[in-house]
Amino acid sequence: MKPLGLAKGPPSVALFSWPAATRLGARAAAYLPVLVPAVFLLVMLLAPALRLMLQGMAPGWFGAPVDLEASGGLAWVTSLFAPWQDAYLRGRMAWSLTQAALTCMICLLVGLPLAWVLARFEFAGRTLVLRLLMLPFVVPTLVAALGVLALMGPRGLLVQLGGPDLQGTPWLLLYGNVFFNLCVLVRAATESLGQVSAARLAAARSLGCTPWRAFWRVELPAIAPWLMSALCLVFLYCFSGFGLALVLGGQDYGTVEVEIYTLVAHELQLGSASVLALWVMAFTGLVAWTYAAVERRLATPLRADTVPRQSPRTPLQWAAVIGCVAVLALVCAAPLVAIVWRAAHAGAQVWAVLSDEATLQALWNTCRFSASALAVATVLGVLHAVAARRSLWLRTAVFLPFVVSPVMVGFGLLLLYPSWTNSAGLLVAAYALLAYPFVAKAVASALDGLPASYADAARSLGANPWRAFWRVSLPLIAPALRRGMAFAAATAVGEFAVSLFLSRPEWATLTTLIYQHLGRPGAANMDAALVLACVLMLLSFAAFMLIEWPSREERRDA
Repeated sequence: MKPLGLAKGPPSVALFSWPAATRLGARAAAYLPVLVPAVFLLVMLLAPALRLMLQGMAPGWFGAPVDLEASGGLAWVTSLFAPWQDAYLRGRMAWSLTQAALTCMICLLVGLPLAWVLARFEFAGRTLVLRLLMLPFVVPTLVAALGVLALMGPRGLLVQLGGPDLQGTPWLLLYGNVFFNLCVLVRAATESLGQVSAARLAAARSLGCTPWRAFWRVELPAIAPWLMSALCLVFLYCFSGFGLALVLGGQDYGTVEVEIYTLVAHELQLGSASVLALWVMAFTGLVAWTYAAVERRLATPLRADTVPRQSPRTPLQWAAVIGCVAVLALVCAAPLVAIVWRAAHAGAQVWAVLSDEATLQALWNTCRFSASALAVATVLGVLHAVAARRSLWLRTAVFLPFVVSPVMVGFGLLLLYPSWTNSAGLLVAAYALLAYPFVAKAVASALDGLPASYADAARSLGANPWRAFWRVSLPLIAPALRRGMAFAAATAVGEFAVSLFLSRPEWATLTTLIYQHLGRPGAANMDAALVLACVLMLLSFAAFMLIEWPSREERRDA
C-alpha cells in the first residue's frame, strides 16, 4: 500500500494527504491557545453575566415602571444612570472607589521601601521572610477578615490589651485590605528590583547621582511594569472584593459588591443589581485595559547584570533591615497570630468541632474541589499566556474574572444553566475561572522576560512552536508557573463568593461552614469559626508552600 501522501486520485482526495493533514494539524494547534480560553470565558463568564443583566433589562428595571413612549425609547439610559441619582448608591460607589484607591496608596508608600530593603540586603532568614510574606495573600479572604476581627474587633487581642475597639469604623476594612494586599506589592517590587541593571545604576552613580536620584531616575522606571501589575491586582481586589467587605464593612462601610449581593440574595432586585454590576465592570475593565496596554509596552527581557545584594554593615542599614521585618510582622502576621491566640483560648469544647461529621465532609470537599480546579486552571492559564503574547485584547481578557463580580457570575450560572446546578463540574469550573488568571499572569510575565533568540534558536534546529515551548521556554518559566499555580491553589481553597450560590448542602466547603457559624449568635459559634479558620489557614499555607517551594536545583542556583 502506498503512503496516503503519494496516492493517486481526484484533487479532493489529495487534500487529505499526510502533508496536508500535518499542515492542518499545525494550523489547528496554532489556534488552540486562543480558542480554549476564549470558549471557556464565553461559556463560564460572559454568557452568565449577560444572562443576568438581561434578566433585569425590562421596563422599570431600576424602580417604578417606565413609559417607553414618553421616554422616547431611552428608558434603558435613564435606568443606567439611576444609581448616580440615588444618594445611598452613589455613596456606596464613591466609598468603593475611595477605599480601593487609599489601599493602593498605602501599599505603595509602605511596601516600596520595604521591598528595596529586601532586594538590596542579604541577611539571615531573608528567604524565609519572602516566602512567609505571601501567607496573608494566600489565606482566604474570610480567614483574613476573621483575623482582623480577632485583632481589632470587640473581643480582639488589642482591645483586651487596652486598645480601641474599631468595630463600626472604616479602619477595619482599610487595615484588612492592606493586610491582604501589601504582600503582593512587596513581593513584586522585590523581584523587579533584583532585575535592575547594575551597569546603568553604576553609571548613574558615577555621574554624580545621589542614591535617591539614582532610584528615581533608574530603578523606578525599570520596575514600573511590576509595580503597575501589583497595583492593578490590589485595586481590583479591593474594589470588587466581597469577603472582606462583607465581614468588615458592616452596614455603614460595605462596598458596592456587598450591595449587589444584598440586592440579589435578600431583596431579589436583579435589575438594580445588574445596573450596579455594569458600573463595576466599567471601572475595573478600564483599569485592566490600561494596565495591559502599559505592561505590554514596558515589558523588557530580564537582565543578566543585576545588582548584587550585600550584607548590612552600618547601624543605619541594620536598623532598616530590623524595621522592615518589624513592619511586615506587624501588618502581615498580627491578624494570623490573633486567630491562633483566640482559638487556643477557646477551650476543648469548641475544638470538638473538628471531629464533627460536617467538618470532615467540608474538609474533603475543599481538597477535592480545589485539586480539580487547579488542574483545569493550569491548562487554561498556560494556553492563555501563550496566546496573549500576540494580542493586547487577550492580555486584557485575563482580568475578566476580576472585572466581573463573582456574585454576578454565581447567579448568572444558576440562571443560564439551571440543569447543571446539580453537577459538581459546574462548581469546579467556577473555581477554575477565578483561579486561572493567576497562572496566566505569572506565565505571561515570565514569557515577556525571555529573549526571543531562545525560541528562534530552537526553531532553527527544526523544532515546531509547541516543541520549542515544551523543551526551551517551559523549563525557563517553571518557577513562574509554580508561583501562579500556588496562587491558583490558594484561591480555590479559600473561594467563598461563588460557593455561597453554587454549593449544595452536601458540597459545603470550609469557607461556607465558617460563614454558617458566623451567621449564628453566640460567642461559641465565633470561637468555632476561629478554630475552623485555623484549619483553613493551615490548608492554604500547605498548598501554597508545597507548590511554590523551590526545587533542589533552584536552591543550589540561588
